[in-house]
Amino acid sequence: MSKKSPLRGFSFFIRRTANRWRFWPAGFLPLPARPASRKFAFDRGTPIDRYLIERFLGRHSSDIRGRVLEIGARGYTLQFGGSRVTQPDVLHAVKGNPEANIVGDLVSGRGLKWGVYDCLLLTQTLHVIYDIRAVVKNIHRLLKPGGAALVTIPGLSQISRYDADRWGDFWRMTPDAIRRLFGEAFPAEGIELETHGNVRMAAAFLYGLAVEEIPPDVLTETDPDYPVLVCVCVRKISGKGQGKRK
Repeated sequence: MSKKSPLRGFSFFIRRTANRWRFWPAGFLPLPARPASRKFAFDRGTPIDRYLIERFLGRHSSDIRGRVLEIGARGYTLQFGGSRVTQPDVLHAVKGNPEANIVGDLVSGRGLKWGVYDCLLLTQTLHVIYDIRAVVKNIHRLLKPGGAALVTIPGLSQISRYDADRWGDFWRMTPDAIRRLFGEAFPAEGIELETHGNVRMAAAFLYGLAVEEIPPDVLTETDPDYPVLVCVCVRKISGKGQGKRK
């Protein structure tokens, strides 16, 4: 950790006092008032959420095949799909992104083709779109029968200032909300949901610490009450219609 970090000694302090938290006077929490990074630790190393996202995509790499649609760039498509990918498409909401070959809208469906994708990669995307119910419906429409969408959504997280200043940052979601949301468009047997996080990971992530700055065991322990990241793999099952609509 950098010597200039406002969190120098943070991990040691937490370990040393972990067994005494219940004795602290109300309102007394001697932690730094400012985060080490406001850029999700991109300026310090590997962001915790990106580490978790890549771990999730690695486990589902066999689903990244054929014609794949990714948002903003094709980096994850190529990294985890490799030679299984026959057509890597990139969607962006506005013109000007040199990597995007499709300019379209996940809410209205403008610029998109239905039923042509074997895989969709939507990492950290849903929370910056207000009408998420329309997006989930269109995820179902975009997939071929048998296709899969790999989606990640922040649980406990700072605001993404970049997105908030351009199109908005609207949602932080619980696993229950995500399961119910996708259940409106996909049958229950087509939804695989998992959470990642614990109180130590959440604290480190909110303070802007990088993966390289925290003990390895922080990244492996899961406490469902502290979801830093929620990941869902949804499949369009042949012969199955959409889930229950509200």
